[in-house]
Amino acid sequence: MTKNIKMETLKVIKIGGNIIDNKEVLHLFSEAFAKINGPKILVHGGGRLATQLAQQMNVEVRMIEGRRITDAETLDIITMVYAGKINKNIVAKLQANNCNAIGLSGADSNTIVSEKRPIKTIDFGYVGDVIKVNTETLETLLNINVTPVFCAITHDNKGQLFNTNADTIASELAIGFANKFKVELYYCFEKNGVLKNVNDDNSVIEHIDNKTYETLIEEGIIADGMLPKLNNCFHAINHQVNKVCIGKPDMLFKDNSKYTTLTK
Repeated sequence: MTKNIKMETLKVIKIGGNIIDNKEVLHLFSEAFAKINGPKILVHGGGRLATQLAQQMNVEVRMIEGRRITDAETLDIITMVYAGKINKNIVAKLQANNCNAIGLSGADSNTIVSEKRPIKTIDFGYVGDVIKVNTETLETLLNINVTPVFCAITHDNKGQLFNTNADTIASELAIGFANKFKVELYYCFEKNGVLKNVNDDNSVIEHIDNKTYETLIEEGIIADGMLPKLNNCFHAINHQVNKVCIGKPDMLFKDNSKYTTLTK
């Protein structure tokens, strides 16, 4: 008989290239992540490996405003890298640390359904925007202490895979479980949090609510690549996710860490 964990806190944790691309950092993160008690879901991006493989295969890498243009050849490469090499490497490291994990894409058990991003000014190719998260299978896995590990690949339920922003996947997974768990969403990246001065790693803004967020955008403190990341944060906050934090992975494991917490 499985236990009922619906009243527990569910942690959804997203990691990026600063962890994935560094073997020692990934090793240390995997050790620490495995020790987190309670139900948890890990979401990872792609790091630099997909770009490196594309260059080795003489496939043109096209980026616009920091976002990858995903043609058919590029989709093949990122599927191999994200859902294969990176995902299974992370799962293996978690297993080595006694964390029973399963690697997933959005196509597996129809967990994350997307639609092709509409063409406005830019055609991003096979890039998907999430339209639905199906939590039934994931809840079953969590109930038997299995940790889902998601790569940044989704599908349209018609046979087409999509490259999908990992920050968005983490946010949508958190929202999908918000009516069943007390959900906390953590974005781990290379900075200590949202910085008041991008050149000062210690200028962490420790708390941001909706009103403060608008002010920081108006003042130009939050701009460029931080905008889509924080949009995902507040999308989650405004859809019943209990708490969203952004900072270095230490925020998960050390009580005295500085990081940014976002609330309504």
